[in-house]
Amino acid sequence: MARLFGFSIEDNDKNPPGVVSPIPPSNQDGSEAFASSGFFGSYNLDIEGLYRNETDLIRRYRTMALYPECDSAIEDIVNEAIVSDTNDSPVQIELSNLNASDKIKTIVREEFRYICELLDFDKKAHEIFRNWYIDGRLYYNKVIDQKNPQDGIQELRYIDASKIRYIRKLKKQDKTVGNVRDDFGQSANPTAYNFPEVEEYFLYTPDMGTSRGGYGGNPQKGIKLTRDSVAYCTSGLVDRNKGLTLSWMHKAIKPLNQLMMIEDSLVIYRLSRAPERRIFYIDVGNLPKVKAEQYLRDVMMRYRNKMVYDANTGEMRDDKKFMSMMEDFWLPRREGGRGTEITTLPGGQNLGEITDINYFQRKLYRALNVPETRIEGEGGFSLGRSSEILRDEIKFSKFVGRMRKRFSAMFNDMLKTQLLLKNVVTPEDWEYMADHIQYDFLYDNHFAELKEAELTTERLNLAQLAEPYVGRYYSQDYVRRNILRQTDEEILEQDMLIEKEIENGVIPDPNAMVDPMTGAPAQPGLPPAPGATPDAMQAPTSPKDPEAPGTQNPPGGII
Repeated sequence: MARLFGFSIEDNDKNPPGVVSPIPPSNQDGSEAFASSGFFGSYNLDIEGLYRNETDLIRRYRTMALYPECDSAIEDIVNEAIVSDTNDSPVQIELSNLNASDKIKTIVREEFRYICELLDFDKKAHEIFRNWYIDGRLYYNKVIDQKNPQDGIQELRYIDASKIRYIRKLKKQDKTVGNVRDDFGQSANPTAYNFPEVEEYFLYTPDMGTSRGGYGGNPQKGIKLTRDSVAYCTSGLVDRNKGLTLSWMHKAIKPLNQLMMIEDSLVIYRLSRAPERRIFYIDVGNLPKVKAEQYLRDVMMRYRNKMVYDANTGEMRDDKKFMSMMEDFWLPRREGGRGTEITTLPGGQNLGEITDINYFQRKLYRALNVPETRIEGEGGFSLGRSSEILRDEIKFSKFVGRMRKRFSAMFNDMLKTQLLLKNVVTPEDWEYMADHIQYDFLYDNHFAELKEAELTTERLNLAQLAEPYVGRYYSQDYVRRNILRQTDEEILEQDMLIEKEIENGVIPDPNAMVDPMTGAPAQPGLPPAPGATPDAMQAPTSPKDPEAPGTQNPPGGII
């Protein structure tokens, strides 16, 4: 077998005994399947009969991104997903749901910050996310010091998606296992199934698509990279018929072709039908045919004036030797007719109709999951109630959220490698931690802000209405949990912050003594205000307080 470049992080308990399946791993990530003795499938994808391989498809996506309408839609998506701010990073790691010590959380945050520095994510976040969206996949080579792997990742190098493929290779099977038959032709040991072994690696072909590289499907061609040495993230869209990873732009291939074709045809129609043309009827009398034609040409050259503009020199010149379909018509007329006559042909009448173009533009935006209202870009920015937000904007916001979730898988891959190499966690610990690590992206969608503001306002209004009934029908805890929707962590956090602010004098203590005349908190040891009674200066006490005035302890002591 050819040498595998890179490194591998081995897990001794990766395949525990008894946990076996005859079904090979799913290729929902769009990997190619090979057999050890040859190629399992066909590398000729033939998608819509236009693309020979995955490289052609990626190049098609990149060509589409150069079209103005596609570029505008892509920019809307990327700007919504990656918010650039001068103060904050585009993404932060969120560990509030992770059940780990503060020391581990601090290390995880530092390592994530280190990974973002390797990617230069603060400056290149827009470019990275755009490349991932267009190509439908993103690859980075994790470079480490082979002599000191405990130092972690030293460099993250971008790999062109058109030059690398994820391969699952099925090893040869022992055909003797499970093939022992009894006298009746039945398997002597039905449980003795030869479970397939799968080898996973990346195949890097620097010359893919060039004159030297070609498009061959030889599984041994190229440089093999280990699975752990490459961080990759796909779009999550898979053609289940062909097992190929698609880009989010794949649905827009046909609408874009239709839009380009209809625009080209419109330009041709307008160029040929827009100008007004004239018909010159020249009276040739009884001249013979040859002389009549000569006379017609002489008249045409005498009155014909074709001024053309030379874009190379910037000069105007008279060029009479060319004639196009948009120029005037010269027709002979025999004696007995109406003599010389000039008639004007009208130009096209419906040149301002672009309904079909608008239709295909909207269709293109729908294919890219961008609201149609963003096509013009001239509408005002409404900051009204969230009920005024269009449903398309809500769908677009959810679509961007799903893409962020999918894109975050790349951070998880890099963070896993970094923590395992530095022996911060074990593979078993990471399997638990990965489900509780989240990534908080900056968000400036006005719909989300308006919705959150309205929800907070309504909750505070409900809490104000329920205030007279607290202690009678509702408890304070019920109001905080069910009306204000505060979690256990938020309740503890807010209680600690309120206590700290009271100690610092930021807010008054609600249980402190209050001067009834001024309404200000009374200072202990100071004389009361004029007119104030000593009883009024005391803090309110609970009837259950044994020290409260007016309460009597029952016989036998305090219960």
